[in-house]
Amino acid sequence: MFHKTVTLQPFADISVHTEGFEIVSAQLGGDGCIYVLLINQIPERKSGMFVQSALKQPRTYKVLMVESQIYIDEIIFPDQHFNYHYVQPLRRHLLLVGARSTYYGAGRYDLNAKVCDYTGRIVREFLLGDGIQNVQVTEKGTIWTSYFDEGVFGNNGWDQPVGEHGLVAWDEHGNKLYEDHVSNIADCYALNVVREEQVWFYYYTDFLLGCISGGPSQPKVTFMNPEISGSAGFCTDGYHFLFDGGYGKHGEYVIKKLEQSSLTKGHKVKFLNEKSVPLELKSQDFREDRVLFCADDTLYQISVSDLL
Repeated sequence: MFHKTVTLQPFADISVHTEGFEIVSAQLGGDGCIYVLLINQIPERKSGMFVQSALKQPRTYKVLMVESQIYIDEIIFPDQHFNYHYVQPLRRHLLLVGARSTYYGAGRYDLNAKVCDYTGRIVREFLLGDGIQNVQVTEKGTIWTSYFDEGVFGNNGWDQPVGEHGLVAWDEHGNKLYEDHVSNIADCYALNVVREEQVWFYYYTDFLLGCISGGPSQPKVTFMNPEISGSAGFCTDGYHFLFDGGYGKHGEYVIKKLEQSSLTKGHKVKFLNEKSVPLELKSQDFREDRVLFCADDTLYQISVSDLL
């Protein structure tokens, strides 16, 4: 296995938009744009450990929609009482999602998905379940959610978790379209929604790479073994795969090639910033054939084809 070092050039500097705010996440949208979620103050964790769902004190959020360094739109969401972690485009709206939802009793729970217009007004809300690991939305408005172990086995009052099967697809109003009954998902580590008819996922405990083809209505699930344990994300052009390095190797990357229904051993890739210094990541996201890095208020992105 040989090593390759890649020096990245900035895609966009967002520092002028981050003053007084902290970055929560940066995600690639199905429309090709980058969506950055910021908050004016990170909420304290319950008992210093557990992420809150509803907030005791209101916060101000900001969403950046980044097309390029020149075209960056900004939307402010003041006086918010929910703890959001993800933002995605949803047709002509934005979808804000909190990773946690508490169950309080029969018919009473946090609605952790908020559909907002571009003025910052919430137009509807619904439940996507507790313990959300990742959220990606297709251009047609199908919402895919993956879940970590607490969302699969239950916590925060959920005896029968919404995400008990580890991977769910929803319509834009929060109605279930699909949930995984094929894999044995205890923790869905990574999700990559390439398009409506192609969704990839990677999970614990089997460490298999699954592919759902045919869309939520006629799903066909196939599997490969990438020979990586604990990868936090991957992107693909369908023939080449760039993986996060896995347990003890997060921040390292491996690129593999599909040959005769299996993946090659591949080679390691190391990413540096424009100053030839390793990236100090605040956030990373994998979508389709691209990986997005957010480091020092700067966005970088690269596709699999750029590495070949």
